[in-house]
Amino acid sequence: MPKLRLLVTGAALLALSACGTGAAPAAGGDAGPPKKGGTLKVSYFPDNPSFSCIDPFQVYWIESRSIIRNFADSLTDQDPQTGDIVPWLATSWQISPDGLTYTFKLRDGVTFANGGKLDAQAVADNAAGWIATVKATNGAAYGASYVQGLTGATVVDPSTVAFHLSRPNSSFLQATSTTNLAITDPAEYRLTPAERCTGKGVVGSGQFVLDHYTAKVETVLTRRAGYQWGSGLVKNQGEAYLDKVVFNYIAEDSVRTGNLVSGAVDIAWPRNPFTPQDEQLITRSGHKVEQRSLPGVSYTLFANTAEGKVLADAQVRLALNKAIDRKTYAATVFGASYPVVAGGFDSTTPFFKPQADKLAHDPDGAARILEAAGWTVGQDGYRYKNGAQLLVDYPTTQFSAGSELLQAQLKKVGINLSLRTLTTAQQATYLNNGEYDLTGNYFTRADPGALQFILNPDVANSKALARRSAPPDGIAKIQALFGQAIQSTDAAGTKRAYADLQDYLIDAGITFPLFERVQKAGVSSKVHGFAFTSESFLRLNDVWKD
Repeated sequence: MPKLRLLVTGAALLALSACGTGAAPAAGGDAGPPKKGGTLKVSYFPDNPSFSCIDPFQVYWIESRSIIRNFADSLTDQDPQTGDIVPWLATSWQISPDGLTYTFKLRDGVTFANGGKLDAQAVADNAAGWIATVKATNGAAYGASYVQGLTGATVVDPSTVAFHLSRPNSSFLQATSTTNLAITDPAEYRLTPAERCTGKGVVGSGQFVLDHYTAKVETVLTRRAGYQWGSGLVKNQGEAYLDKVVFNYIAEDSVRTGNLVSGAVDIAWPRNPFTPQDEQLITRSGHKVEQRSLPGVSYTLFANTAEGKVLADAQVRLALNKAIDRKTYAATVFGASYPVVAGGFDSTTPFFKPQADKLAHDPDGAARILEAAGWTVGQDGYRYKNGAQLLVDYPTTQFSAGSELLQAQLKKVGINLSLRTLTTAQQATYLNNGEYDLTGNYFTRADPGALQFILNPDVANSKALARRSAPPDGIAKIQALFGQAIQSTDAAGTKRAYADLQDYLIDAGITFPLFERVQKAGVSSKVHGFAFTSESFLRLNDVWKD
């Protein structure tokens, strides 16, 4: 009998383990007053193999952005507990009634690490540099997603700068708190994007100085003398306690964990979750595992709803959502303490609305939907319609986790999940070629507007994915709700639109959340003051070592 092939790709399950809250407490307990000096050694997941970069505006690699947070400050900061935007380099701001002008009053006395003044002109020049980089990279620079509608900035006076937008963008204020819009010495924008990626000319105003960046090998930060303008969210707003921070890149999780336990490094920072065995080894050795959910889009499967595809049928999509046992998936793949995903956004995302009830495992409900849609169970336990088997071709990568478990869950409702590995070449082309029916994706940002860069064809990083993610009327609905949320100048209106969007994505079977993305870090008992930022990056202001 002919088989109807339903393709699914499990692109890089780059999830991170266990649940968390906001800024983490100091590792190692109460060790008395902070001590100054010493070198902190951090072992990271490998550097980006295809786009190694340390330029704030361009880079999207989480580990690089975490490093950047400690040598380049931003106009504002974001509270990890509440999501509120608070002052940092800017002491205050005003947003015009039409949402088109953001005016910031800057803190006095701030300088870049090379001694240059961080004043209104420097900030305006940064804005011009961002816009120029978007053009130079044809929109490929990651920061392009943070400056939607930005036309430039003007100097009001030496300590006041105004940003101008062509259309309202309620996400822009949050964008000013991120590493991608960190303020750097504008002289860097005289260099090419490629030169800046190497660290050449990249000078921030942060608590540390970028000493050097050797792609795929190490990054070194050194303490900056005279620093005194830390965010109000940290206890130590002055000079760093640490003399130096050395980041290296280790591919093997077990080696990274072993280095922590042996004392060779102070922090082991994985991309994939620790195994339960590694986590037990860390804690039994007297160290601590810190953890916090990454904000933004949860690891979610997105459908190919193009004509002729199985998931063009909304009933099949709804059945698929009910067939996934997310609680068992989280516990089996990532460990008993791992949180269960509760929506299209991770739980630390502002305006997050839990959808746990709608995402409850309901295999009987899934079976009823499929039966009503004409998919009946054959002798082999799989479902057929008009002689075609409900076959799910699930391409995977080296990062994939839980594929066999998902395969077993879908089999219980009669969906045949066939597993195969994508080659490097296929990973680069399958979306554009439409060679899938489900694909995994996520986006790390502490603002729900992040999802538009997956689902809205007008601004999506992969327009091919976005165009196929929903039928035409669904795309129009999604764009309308994003428009209401992002163009609103009223916080209540933004919240309402994002709530409606989250409801619609589940009710219409547009998104299939698979797991919460959580950042973990193994932290030595000798390290104190560890904290996460709102984007679950490492914040070093209060960190010191015995």
